Amino acid sequence: MSGALPADVAEVLGVLLGGEDPVHAALRAQMPHLRLAGRCTCECGTAYFDLDTTAVSPAQSGPGTMVAAEAQILTDNGDCPGEVLVFAQAGYLSWLEVCSWSDDIKVTLALAQQTLHR
Repeated sequence: MSGALPADVAEVLGVLLGGEDPVHAALRAQMPHLRLAGRCTCECGTAYFDLDTTAVSPAQSGPGTMVAAEAQILTDNGDCPGEVLVFAQAGYLSWLEVCSWSDDIKVTLALAQQTLHR
């Protein structure tokens, strides 16, 4: 499954990497060059990226893997069953992960989108 970023992934990346932070701005500039390399098989929405690193500059985030942005996922009643994280490796966007902290609530990228628009 390779190709352009799905709308849900692009939207969540845009929201999480919004604002004036220079690292976020550099990572946002990479988004037009991202391609979907694959998604998690459990339907959580986690997405893995391919990026043409010759077409963009790295963000000034260091040589290793880092969490570039994150947000808690909330349900309508205020429970927090997980979070969504953006990872960068050596300054390049690598993957968007949807993490569950609960066995009682299915955590998905769609639920993360709802949270980010509240």
